[in-house]
Amino acid sequence: MRRKPYELKVDVKAVYLREHSQPDADQYTFAYTVTMENTGTVPAKLLGRRWIITDANGKTVEVVGEGVVGEHPYLRPGEAFEYTSAATIATPVGSMHGSYQLIADDGMPFEAPIAAFSLAIPRRLH
Repeated sequence: MRRKPYELKVDVKAVYLREHSQPDADQYTFAYTVTMENTGTVPAKLLGRRWIITDANGKTVEVVGEGVVGEHPYLRPGEAFEYTSAATIATPVGSMHGSYQLIADDGMPFEAPIAAFSLAIPRRLH
């Protein structure tokens, strides 16, 4: 199978941060770790990100910014970059999705989608 020139594989894992949350104040904080891998054939630099964060009440927040955690990773084909960040929502369950904006070495801009993933406190047995 022939690889596409402009492709970024994105994997996200989220965990509930009990110690940083205040359920009585409707603040539930989640850490998420993103691993991105350049699965294309052209080196590329990450320029920015766009996140859509939605809580169980349907409230949606859009976060747009440059880089990730203060960095603009440059990835050659096969290279990966991992970082951890956090988001706080007003309900114990929500979701996030979005995209990364990149520029390839040949000058071609492209976007890499970030599939939706859940933000949810662990279930408890009573």
